[in-house]
Amino acid sequence: MARKAGVRATLAIGMLATACTGWAQVAAKPWVNFGPDGGDARRIAPDPKDHAHLYLGTANGWIYESHDAGNSWRRLAQLGKRDDLVLDSIVVDAENSKHLVVGAWVTDRRDGGLYFSWDGGATWTNQAEMRGQNVLSLTASNSDAKIMVAGTLQGVFRSTDGGQRWTRISPEDNKEIRDVQSVAIDPRDPNVIYAGTWHLPWKTTDGGEHWDNIGKVQGIIEDSDVFSIIVDPMVPDTVFASACSGIYKSENAGGHFDKIQGIPTSARRTRRLLQDPHHLDTVFAGTTEGLYRSDDAGATWTPTTGPEIIVNDVAVDLADPSRVLIATDRGGVLASDDGGDTFHSSNGGFSARQVTAMKRDATRPSTIFVGVVNDKDWGGVFQSDNGGQIWMQRSDGLEGRDVFSLGQAMDGTMIAGTSHGLFRLDASSESWVRVVGAPGTASAKESVQLILTRPPVPIASDVPEHAKTDPEQAKTDEAAPAMPSPAEPDAGAGSAAPADIPSKPKPRAAKLTAKQLAARRRALAKKAPAPIVPTTAQVFDGSVFAIVTSGRTVLASTSVGLLTSADDGVTWAATGPADSPEWRFLAAAKSNVVAASLHSAELSNDGGVVWEPLRLPGNLTQISAVAVEPSGELWVGGREGVFISTDRGRTWTIPKNLYLNAVNNIFYDDSTNQVTITTSGNSSLVFTVQLPEKRVTFTDTGWSLRFARPMGDHLVAATLFDGIVVQPRMVESPEPGATTATR
Repeated sequence: MARKAGVRATLAIGMLATACTGWAQVAAKPWVNFGPDGGDARRIAPDPKDHAHLYLGTANGWIYESHDAGNSWRRLAQLGKRDDLVLDSIVVDAENSKHLVVGAWVTDRRDGGLYFSWDGGATWTNQAEMRGQNVLSLTASNSDAKIMVAGTLQGVFRSTDGGQRWTRISPEDNKEIRDVQSVAIDPRDPNVIYAGTWHLPWKTTDGGEHWDNIGKVQGIIEDSDVFSIIVDPMVPDTVFASACSGIYKSENAGGHFDKIQGIPTSARRTRRLLQDPHHLDTVFAGTTEGLYRSDDAGATWTPTTGPEIIVNDVAVDLADPSRVLIATDRGGVLASDDGGDTFHSSNGGFSARQVTAMKRDATRPSTIFVGVVNDKDWGGVFQSDNGGQIWMQRSDGLEGRDVFSLGQAMDGTMIAGTSHGLFRLDASSESWVRVVGAPGTASAKESVQLILTRPPVPIASDVPEHAKTDPEQAKTDEAAPAMPSPAEPDAGAGSAAPADIPSKPKPRAAKLTAKQLAARRRALAKKAPAPIVPTTAQVFDGSVFAIVTSGRTVLASTSVGLLTSADDGVTWAATGPADSPEWRFLAAAKSNVVAASLHSAELSNDGGVVWEPLRLPGNLTQISAVAVEPSGELWVGGREGVFISTDRGRTWTIPKNLYLNAVNNIFYDDSTNQVTITTSGNSSLVFTVQLPEKRVTFTDTGWSLRFARPMGDHLVAATLFDGIVVQPRMVESPEPGATTATR
């Protein structure tokens, strides 16, 4: 959702809600994006009138601009008010730099379009003829700026009025001239057009009346996706084309191509070719394995970055040939001040991160940790020591893993749950140490042990009634729970458990009925408990979706069930029901813990020792969020809204003044005694419920959110694709006539 559109839409919702429910609205001020900087950058377009003025296209619909040659960026607009548009094409009118035309496409379906602006990007219009098309490429003629050509999944389109009207110029019945990834126009004659498809390149010399295949017969390997085509502005017969099979060069306007040597086969996907406008013999090739440069018109090539960098675009400063920028996947914008020999990050103000986890440091109130996904070595964990305004990467040891959850042990140690295992942050080395290794085989700094054995887990039906409500009494009760022999944990659906863990658990009295099994456990409980002898520790490689702390106990919900640690995350053991599913959600307040999958939930009132199944609201189709208060009051959310229970799930009600839909997060904060709620879809509101009176306030963030967390006197929220946004410090200011909601 766009910021401006979100404000308009949700203000309307907010005024209606205030009138109908009596919510108190917090005074609206813009929420500010503070990073972490970086993410996917797609296209860099210079202003031909001002070399320091640049535009940047992203993978989430945002256009950024810079007025200092890319040293810093600011958000300009979000096209279509959507977060799913990939902006690979930006044309800045050479005659009127306030005139912009941008091509957009969507990754998972046929959708996108062309957008144009006449006021430098302040306002935008969705072009009618191209609406809904995946526009993969766009260029303007050097000889006539009003002539533009666009490549789409349907074919080649042309405009002769600066992008206001478009006409298809490729044959509609031609099944080859479609899926057009790249286009180029001869600088002398705008009727000479090149089009690179997902198969081979094509050319027309009469504005699209006739087309010729200039690929297979002319030297390009069959079935080559043509990602980029450039025509030499001084010698137009020289044409470069990049494809999945390599880079090709023609010196007779596409009559024949020769494959250029020098770039490794593994980096053959060259997404962008660019000639240095100051030295045309210098050609840059942005590949999926780094940037290459040729200083002799393609005869030889030199890598100028490491192979870990995926290059989407290259730009050379129009006034300074030593200034080179590249747009990359995950790493954002990288800048060079020595002609491309070395690069450094240049992402100030640019944030396209997918933040999925946040944890405020209990020992340092202004310090926040966040975890991100889909950014590999560029992502992981980021730390802010000033409430989310400035971030630094803290990802050493994570090795590019996605971070799904963050927690903190009682001793202050930060714990990260990733797509592949658990990690602890070692304070001395400031690097993450994986939870792995057998007991006594490694030092604490080298490895942390995970005991993959299931300790005895009492079930509610086997525990005296007083133990269900009085955990302290349960600890001293003589009827100790049974201790079955150790067995490997079951792997839940979608488990990412390591291959050396048996896929099936050892037999556990499979033929006994539930009553017989309970009776057997009660009988065993009268005997002296035998010590648990753990098997050799294994590498835990499952996904960790949530981490919470209950007293000194740390719990983690994973793809193979619930894990618990009593020593600040150093060693872990399985807990919860023996047939644990893939637990997605976890919440704790004091000794109360609730764990949930998409369709079931379990409750513990003693820090995760004894668990009992929860009966869910009847009209809740799927769980998307859970929370629990110190009193034991339960919160659960989903598409149908928010539900609360004061009697351990026996009955559920919808809280007064919280008639919401599409709830995606509920969070209880013990420092403020508040519950914060966010929803997905078209809403950008954060709801805050002050306990115990259940007073509801809301604020409009202007952003689509994953979740929000209290940070002293204000909130910090994670957006879907735009990193962290911070609420300005403010005081509550109800709308005229509004009353504070209570229940």
